[in-house]
Amino acid sequence: MKILSEKIRVILVTDGDRVAQHVVEDIAISLGLRCISASGGNPTPISGKEIVKLLKTVHHDPVLVMFDDRGSRHKGNGEVAMEYVASHPDIEVLGAVAVASNTTGIVGIAADECITSSGDIVNHSVDKNGVCKKTHEKKSIITGDTVDVLNYVDIPFIVGVGDIGKMDRADDIGRGAPITRKAIEEILKRSGIEYGRTKEN
Repeated sequence: MKILSEKIRVILVTDGDRVAQHVVEDIAISLGLRCISASGGNPTPISGKEIVKLLKTVHHDPVLVMFDDRGSRHKGNGEVAMEYVASHPDIEVLGAVAVASNTTGIVGIAADECITSSGDIVNHSVDKNGVCKKTHEKKSIITGDTVDVLNYVDIPFIVGVGDIGKMDRADDIGRGAPITRKAIEEILKRSGIEYGRTKEN
């Protein structure tokens, strides 16, 4: 892990309800990352400015940050905060875990890859349960309540998954949330970052 000196490296996670928060916090500990727990909530309870302020207090990075619009198809608290964080000059976004939901009337985001509930990396869209969607789209479009804003910020690598900590128990925290963990590991690998439990954790 890098001790902070320049830009703070973050991974955006587009889910923040209680289940997702416990999963993200647990994965951060097991991989030796940091997590902004205060960003968890349904919807996101703090502003992007407050999140950046908290990011500047962490000892090392990368840092997992959660955002949630509580099912709204409009640009809610989560997306507003995420846009602020992702566009901030002191922040380097490594990637995003784009979480699918049943929200309708949204654009969606093209993921670089998706991970199914069985742990397979695919070039097809997945739904809330982590099941491949039958579609004629050439891109892996993830539709979720907190993903549309990703189209307007610079995200080098996006991994699509089903509902964090759920997916018919396939991503249950009792099982180590293997799908979400794999998505985060994929972003770290693509960024060339070594990871693993640290003494500080």
